Amino acid sequence: MLKALLISLLTATLVNPAGAQQDSARGDTLRRATRADSAPRPRPSRDLPLEAARTLSLDTDEGSWMSLDVSPDGRTIVFDLLGDLYLLPIAGGTASPLTSGMAFDAQPRFSPDGKSIVFTSDRDGGDNVWTLDVATRRDRQITKGKTNRYRSPEWTPDGKYVVVSRASTPIGGSKLWLFHADGGGGTQLIKDAQPLLAGAFPIGAMGAAFGKDERYIWYAQRGGSWEYNAGMPQYAVTTFDRQNGRREMRANLHGSAFRPALSADGKYLVYGSRYEAQTGLRLRDLGTSEERWLAYPVQHDEQESVASLDVLPGYSFTPDSRAVVVSYGGRIWRVPVDGSSAAQIPFRVVSRIGIGPNVAFTYKVDDAPEFIARQIRDAVPSPDGRRLAFVALDRLYVMDYPGGAPRQVINLEGNEAQPAWSPDGNWLAFVTWTPKGGRLHKVPASGGRATDLAGADALYLQPAWSRDGRRVVFLRSPAQTVRESGGFGGPAELMWVPSSGGKPQFIATGAGRSVPHFGPDSSRIYLYSQSDGLISIRWDGSDQRNHLKVTGAKFPEPAPGGPTAAAAALVRLSPSGDQALVQVANDLYVVPVPFAGESPSIGLADISSAEFPARRLTDVGGQFPRWSDNGRLVHWSIGNAHFVYDLQRARQVDDSLDEAKRARGDSTASPARPQAQPQSTDSTKPADTTLHAGAGPAANPAAYQPRETRISIRAKRDTPEGSVILRGARVITMKGPEVIDRGDVLIRNNRIVAVGPSGTLTVPTGAREIDVSGKTIMPGFVDTHAHLRVQQGIHLQPWSYLANLAYGVTTTRDPQTGTTDVLTYEDAVTAGTAIGPRIYHTGPGLFSTGYLPSAGEDIKDLEHARRVMKRYSMYYDTKTLKMYIAGNRQQRQWIIQAAREQRIMPTTEGALDFRYDLTMAIDGYPGQEHALPAYPLYKDVVSLFAASGTAYTPTLIVAYNGPWGENYFYTTENVYGDPKLRRFTPYEVLAGATRRRVRSAYGGGNSGGWFAKDEYSFPEQAKVANSIVRAGGRVGVGSHGQLQGLGYHWELWMLQSGGMSLHDALRCATILGAEAIGLQQDLGSIEAGKLADILVLDANPLENIRNSNTLRYVMKNGRLYDAGSLDEIWPRQRAIAPIPGIPAMPRTGAGIR
Repeated sequence: MLKALLISLLTATLVNPAGAQQDSARGDTLRRATRADSAPRPRPSRDLPLEAARTLSLDTDEGSWMSLDVSPDGRTIVFDLLGDLYLLPIAGGTASPLTSGMAFDAQPRFSPDGKSIVFTSDRDGGDNVWTLDVATRRDRQITKGKTNRYRSPEWTPDGKYVVVSRASTPIGGSKLWLFHADGGGGTQLIKDAQPLLAGAFPIGAMGAAFGKDERYIWYAQRGGSWEYNAGMPQYAVTTFDRQNGRREMRANLHGSAFRPALSADGKYLVYGSRYEAQTGLRLRDLGTSEERWLAYPVQHDEQESVASLDVLPGYSFTPDSRAVVVSYGGRIWRVPVDGSSAAQIPFRVVSRIGIGPNVAFTYKVDDAPEFIARQIRDAVPSPDGRRLAFVALDRLYVMDYPGGAPRQVINLEGNEAQPAWSPDGNWLAFVTWTPKGGRLHKVPASGGRATDLAGADALYLQPAWSRDGRRVVFLRSPAQTVRESGGFGGPAELMWVPSSGGKPQFIATGAGRSVPHFGPDSSRIYLYSQSDGLISIRWDGSDQRNHLKVTGAKFPEPAPGGPTAAAAALVRLSPSGDQALVQVANDLYVVPVPFAGESPSIGLADISSAEFPARRLTDVGGQFPRWSDNGRLVHWSIGNAHFVYDLQRARQVDDSLDEAKRARGDSTASPARPQAQPQSTDSTKPADTTLHAGAGPAANPAAYQPRETRISIRAKRDTPEGSVILRGARVITMKGPEVIDRGDVLIRNNRIVAVGPSGTLTVPTGAREIDVSGKTIMPGFVDTHAHLRVQQGIHLQPWSYLANLAYGVTTTRDPQTGTTDVLTYEDAVTAGTAIGPRIYHTGPGLFSTGYLPSAGEDIKDLEHARRVMKRYSMYYDTKTLKMYIAGNRQQRQWIIQAAREQRIMPTTEGALDFRYDLTMAIDGYPGQEHALPAYPLYKDVVSLFAASGTAYTPTLIVAYNGPWGENYFYTTENVYGDPKLRRFTPYEVLAGATRRRVRSAYGGGNSGGWFAKDEYSFPEQAKVANSIVRAGGRVGVGSHGQLQGLGYHWELWMLQSGGMSLHDALRCATILGAEAIGLQQDLGSIEAGKLADILVLDANPLENIRNSNTLRYVMKNGRLYDAGSLDEIWPRQRAIAPIPGIPAMPRTGAGIR
């Protein structure tokens, strides 16, 4: 209803004060365009596969971040708004559309003769430069390709060329390029000797401009890449001499200098800069060098982001050089250079903005008595191949493979992990971890008593039996490091111990090497290092030999002298010694291991051109890859599915397919003998059943298919039993605006049975009554962006789960876990073996190879996107995924199409990229993570987010385009001294975050610093969030895992600081957050039938938002905990176990007294 109300309000007629003079003001340029008397309908775009399924009817007299230009005759303005271009009489009026449709067109500039407009567009699927003939509307593509990003094109004064900023990575710096107006490959104008900083990004050049002398290009030069919590200045106005290639700085202030514009008479320079926290325009008389502020404040700049639409919107001098036409405050203004008052140029845009299909689903929270474990881990076949050992729910299992019933081998204290078979198949070595420390054990594979092999507490990892069965090799780290830090780390050593047990023997330091294993014999230990590749050493650590390097996707901007491609995640030698099993990003390959003197390299970015033949085993993904003992089979798992790939059988199938092709006269190769093939970009075609060279088995249905087995480990769901009533509290139900001044809430088992005024409910006999008079009850908090930063590999009770639950967060959604360990942690919370909030997540993010070569996907077409989507829908069962800068617009649209088909609700990475963010909302992505970097924003963007249904989680705690919000609290409050925080946060984490705010281990990058209060961007960004909520949109509260538990309240308080009502802020924290992740049917409000996730507060948050942190009790899934200690109060009375990583103050018998 609210959304319908929003659209009706937006289509209301607006008064046009300039309408009477509109026709008389039209000049020659405007007459070339066809006047539109009604809003245009969205139409399909050239190579974009997604068609509009919904329409936003927009009628607005204000716009956000509008880049504009004035025609050479001075009579017409061209500007952009929400990805469409418009023409407007210089005196104002109703704008006439130049472009429309799903494509995002931006940053228009008139040609010197006024007949053409150059602009950027993604209409061919990638970001490119285009021109448009104003009279005929015929477009021409100037730049080609779909991996670069173009910004701020500008004509040379003769109209023959275009200068534009080009970046080759999503967050990399831009370089100035020169292209002919008729096309071609262009040339880079500025070439630095080497990139700055760590070699990742070069100096940036943005916003080319010309003055009277066409010899010089004026632009803004950035001194490096963007950085969080940046210092000033960031940019300087610089000139490039096209005659001799020299550069010269022309303007540089503390607030930077950017977005230069020059008058046609050569007299004036205007550029943007900041004074204190506001942005303004400065005017310089180039003849006298006198300079003053021309307009202040104007649109806030984007110098602390990637500036995908430049640091300021484009603006222009009038042809007579007497005024500057510029947008700010949502309007268009004519600002005289003589310092007299600015005049508004009124405009009206009536348009129909196409939006992609609605990708919104409602999921039921499963609370059946039993559940099936979501993940099996560390699966390894027995030497004879007849049994499979694996870990599920952190317990060791063995099954007869493939059809046997899994049986638990042993049940030790703590968690069990990483089994390894003895060569005779009788024993399993494995590791354990308890709060006291870890151990290395062996146990009969048939079950029985475990033997402690190493005899001391430590962190043991990756055990492997020697081929002769006499020794077990492993990695070891100090247990104390784990206990004090609350996570695994510290120096690792490679050790061995007799397989019968004994004193561990040192081999070598870890030195970044891992995965010890053996080849054909026991003489050498093989390991993998991302720097050295597959290596081997002797038992005394000597004689390192480098055998093979394998790489995946290439780096778009490799550092000078550094690697040119991402190293494989894993390389494991086969037992026969002549092949290697490789993991690159999410997929698995088998490659030969040539004996070639120097260590050979194999690049798998394109296996059709690899140095040696490679076989791709997967295209949905796989983890925990292992060889069979005979080297003929490859095993891996994903989710709770296990796969076996028979290499010999696959080669036989290839041979038969090749023979059939030869019989038909077809000379193309089978998938195992790949050659380059063009990929279709037509998403409307049916699924392709032909062979795709270089792709995995799922892409080649006629080729060999690995055997898949689902392994079902059933476990009892942790559900309390009994009834309890909470009596006498104020109840903020989140059922609309309902607040019960004095109410009761009745819970049976894990669900709410009834809610009503105190004394009106029927209470069952034997129910526990808890008096909460004078307190406030509300739903549990939903953290829609919760990075819980759990330990990988070896699992323990996550302290972050405890901290969040203690602070009232009962549901979390982690949008990019980086690891699949979260599947097992989710199982642990479901089973009650770990305490924590409800654990929802996207699993590992879906990246592009251009952004993250080590883990990215290069989506080829819609069918490829569908295969990748199965990873999340069929195997991870996440119901969501993080589309993390996963390619160009075409690729991103394939992803959202595939997600909708498979009932997945993807969310997106904001990426400090305003243009990208707007296209995500237009395409109908149901989630947006992180703040929109541009602000303030107006009716156009606010209505788009509300109408698209995109749930906006701004994570102000790590605000974009300004200092992180968390630094405000670190510098104004005694965070380290908070007793509750100290109870639930390991010292290493809390001290690292609070005692010296320079670089935080859990913040990453430049996370610290002190900033003046008005420098913080979160109050302005919170205003945007408030506008979206008021317009009927969804906003979530996401703490980003910056400070587990308390950080959620900081984020909630910052969100409310933009003028949001207290009730709306609490809606964002509860019901809107539940809607954002599709769980509103069971979570987010206190209503009969919903799950019992309830908070009891000592003070009323409807009076002061900071009362959100006055928690007395936390109920999650019907279990009631004391919020200060997490001791369970009902139905069990149980004290919480000691929290790992919370050491006491050192107490010794020695030291200064």
